[in-house]
Amino acid sequence: MASRFLDSGIRTVHIVDLDGAVEGYPVNLNILKSISALEGLDIEWGGGMKNREDVESVLKAGASRAICGTMAVRNPEVFSSLLEEFGPDKIVLGADVRGREVAVNGWTENTGVDLFDLIESFLPNLWNVIVTEISRDGMLCGPDLELYDDILFEFPEISLSASGGISCANDIAALEKTGVPKVIVGKALYEGRISLEEIARWSPRG
Repeated sequence: MASRFLDSGIRTVHIVDLDGAVEGYPVNLNILKSISALEGLDIEWGGGMKNREDVESVLKAGASRAICGTMAVRNPEVFSSLLEEFGPDKIVLGADVRGREVAVNGWTENTGVDLFDLIESFLPNLWNVIVTEISRDGMLCGPDLELYDDILFEFPEISLSASGGISCANDIAALEKTGVPKVIVGKALYEGRISLEEIARWSPRG
């Protein structure tokens, strides 16, 4: 699949190590190393990173960026130190939300933490933020445009990735119109509702 992405002109790939998320540490580093061997691919990788050593192992295996979610909520001091050590271009806040409440541990645990408070707590060092609306993820029902519009209004300085509910190219266009700079497409691609060629229209070249 990664090779197909490159052949279609797509340069950025978002991957979640689900085994790692379950086990609580990065599991599929060999797969990451294999994919990162493809020249010209930009990889953001998430799943199971709980500490500095986990993040370092993912970056050394070839990820361009490490996505941290549970860590940012449960161990904010560690996440803040990673932002300072590796830089905001390498460390991504991954926030899974229901409305504005953040959930952790694979969506199984509600935290009572407000998304906006979480983002605010890591500024000005934070830059890359992925927000997944849990109720829409995998449902192909369209993204929560109002949520992303509110985030961008409150935090115009961040680089926001929208995730959850993307069903077709029109959804990407709607997010672009809202001002969202990055969109994660998954199920819609694998079910043939959107083509690689359509996605490549928005993919940076290089």
